[in-house]
Amino acid sequence: MSAHETRMLILGAVALFEPVNGYQIRRELLSWQVDRWANTNPGSIYHGLTALTNLGHLVRHDLVDGGREVAVYELTDTGRAELDRMLVESLETVDVFTRTGFHVAFSMLPLMDRAQVLRSLTKRRVGLEETVKELADHQPGVAPPHATRSMLLWLDIAVAELAWLRETIEEVRSGTLAFEMGEEWGWVPPPDDPGWQMNAEREKYRALLGR
Repeated sequence: MSAHETRMLILGAVALFEPVNGYQIRRELLSWQVDRWANTNPGSIYHGLTALTNLGHLVRHDLVDGGREVAVYELTDTGRAELDRMLVESLETVDVFTRTGFHVAFSMLPLMDRAQVLRSLTKRRVGLEETVKELADHQPGVAPPHATRSMLLWLDIAVAELAWLRETIEEVRSGTLAFEMGEEWGWVPPPDDPGWQMNAEREKYRALLGR
């Protein structure tokens, strides 16, 4: 996965769970199986935290928690602006050959408001409709037969995504798809979900930071 998408994952994870330590971010992202669909490994997560801190997108707090030192991270104003830009760009950019950026951004929908999500998904739908038309208009005979078959596969995948996208836009518009913070999702994490512990530690970090 590109550094662009790794940065988006890390910034988004910090925004969702801040203040949060590096191990928690690593554990959370690996629970999303980003090592499989986004090719993100633990080392790149820790390296990304350092790089984003150096860029001023994150702020690191070195705390003492129960006698042990722990580094926790929060998003800065510039980090939030950069994340917002990346989310919008990744939702709107159509690339039939890779959708990793889109999947990263879609996993961060709780960080976006419904109006912006609708605008971005609608723009993606328009771009995807144009892509489907271009692929469908491909003239047989201009490429070897096996290459033509390959293009038909890309067309089928794009058509399937377009159908999914149209349904998703309607669910976002109607409110059937709940994702914004404060909305009732109708879903509660299981008792053994590590998010419960993360939330408890987040409150502890906030207290240590005087929040």
